[in-house]
Amino acid sequence: MAQWQATMPYSGNSTTVCASNKATLLIHDKITCLKNSFVLQKFGTRSSCFNGYPIGLTHGCITAEPRVRKGIQAVLPSDAENGGGMRGKLNKVVLAYSGGLDTSVIVPWLRENYGCEVVCFTADVGQGLKELEGLEEKAKASGACQLVVRDLKEEFVKDYIYPCLRAGAIYERKYLLGTSMARPVIAKAMVDVAKEVGADAVSHGCTGKGNDQVRFELTFFALNPELNVVAPWREWDITGREDAIEYAKKHNVPVPVTKKSIYSRDRNLWHLSHEGDILEDPTNEPRKDMYMMTVDPEDAPNQPEYVEIGIESGLPISINGKKLSPASLLSKLNEIGGRHGIGRVDLVENRLVGMKSRGVYETPGGTILFTAVRELESLTLDRESMQLKDSLALKYAELVYAGRWFDPLRESMDSFMEKITETTTGSVVLKLYKGSVMVTSRKSPFSLYRQDISSFERSQIYDQADAAGFIRLYGLPIRVRAMLDKDV
Repeated sequence: MAQWQATMPYSGNSTTVCASNKATLLIHDKITCLKNSFVLQKFGTRSSCFNGYPIGLTHGCITAEPRVRKGIQAVLPSDAENGGGMRGKLNKVVLAYSGGLDTSVIVPWLRENYGCEVVCFTADVGQGLKELEGLEEKAKASGACQLVVRDLKEEFVKDYIYPCLRAGAIYERKYLLGTSMARPVIAKAMVDVAKEVGADAVSHGCTGKGNDQVRFELTFFALNPELNVVAPWREWDITGREDAIEYAKKHNVPVPVTKKSIYSRDRNLWHLSHEGDILEDPTNEPRKDMYMMTVDPEDAPNQPEYVEIGIESGLPISINGKKLSPASLLSKLNEIGGRHGIGRVDLVENRLVGMKSRGVYETPGGTILFTAVRELESLTLDRESMQLKDSLALKYAELVYAGRWFDPLRESMDSFMEKITETTTGSVVLKLYKGSVMVTSRKSPFSLYRQDISSFERSQIYDQADAAGFIRLYGLPIRVRAMLDKDV
């Protein structure tokens, strides 16, 4: 049976309580009951105090004693002797790693504060080979025991992008969810790696102001709720780039020498986002040299380009008759759309944490695909189905934006989207010209469009005289109200 001892600094007496399911602490004549799991979590990884006294776990006993230093920390002497840190003891942490300044200093910070091994993890979601160069050397120089790199491009497009595309998910009228879709596939891979290497925690470099912290952590919760989660930006005293550089120098961490961009960017196979600098003022026009995936529409070719997208059950399968894998297809369309200036969006959005933020997005291939699928649905979906699908697409987008990819509601909605688009099969020809995407042709073997019915020529199926009775019945409520108003 575990024995918890609370030793008060003002008395030589101590209170010892034996408990199997709860630990009871008697401090200043107040009783605090904590479940064992809660105690272990708090004293294992976080600072804690009772009535102003910091609490430490020493040889199986909880000790409350005064501290003279500013800022109370849960120092675990018994764990520290075995490689613990100032904030507790973790065995091994899998860190989402990019090789930039922030994640480079997180490695030694985790080791110092949690006495743990650090396994750096990098996901290739199409950010470009340049971003992956020299990562292993950087990670180990920062103190990591190893770097794990996973190519997730095909999984990202097939299992995350395509379902959103099929659902027609767009957040707040413009945003095609590029970052939102990438975070759950990365976080899922981190959970898998944590299991493989025997890690008991995962960590990320997301700030406390952004959406990504929610997206990562909800995925961790959904896939392995027993993993500890460490978010340094919510714990450490580093407040900016200069602090991070100073910390890196102090701990002999090589600071990345790459030139810092004035913008905060996120790139993957679906999009490239830009935030910060002059974009923080929504009255400023983006600079022409900011864009990286698309040419300025004014500088795009003077001749349009036609592209045919083949679609099967709501998902793209080919370009100009050539079948391609999901990642290859999207990559090709990024190239085609980029040279015509397709897919630029300037958006002020509502973040999950409550603030508004302004971002500029480049999504050339995604914009082409969204247009193609929507245009084909105009042939294959009836009015009621289309209206319901569009209404659910708003909620679908909201769930993805909010990091709830593995939420049963999204998964259930995905089943509906898969069923409703079973007949969305065919092809669409689009005309790309100086930033615009225009449909020129649509066809489907399941088309609900009948030329013999829609034609203005005489039809054997549709008798125009039938419309008179329809209008009288359809307009009856309006007519009755008017009769009431006029006392007829």
